[in-house]
Amino acid sequence: MLRTIAGAVAGVIVWAAVVTLLDFCLRHGWADYAAVEKAMTFTIPMMAARLTESGVSSIVSGWAAAAIGKRRLSALIAGVVLLAVFIPIHYALLSKFPLWYHLTFLISLPVLSMLGGRLAKVSP
Repeated sequence: MLRTIAGAVAGVIVWAAVVTLLDFCLRHGWADYAAVEKAMTFTIPMMAARLTESGVSSIVSGWAAAAIGKRRLSALIAGVVLLAVFIPIHYALLSKFPLWYHLTFLISLPVLSMLGGRLAKVSP
């Protein structure tokens, strides 16, 4: 059980590291994105890029969680923890983004984490 929890914690840390790295690349590779990031006045392609960052991070996070925890359950736990962390943040940002963006982001956290966990060669 301790290993499962350690895997989930590692998964959350991996998600934060990967999304930070990808956002750094996005900010430095897309000047228009960097110009509107603080104000959060993103265009639809920019929102899609942000969702892609999160999706990739969730898959990698789920894989890492399952690989470290030796069970896919670690990936699910990591995704649920991320969901719990981001629900209040996205509630506070409701007026900044369209509803489809919030729902896509929030739903993708546990779903893509579980998908990433399935990529690891571990027991369910």
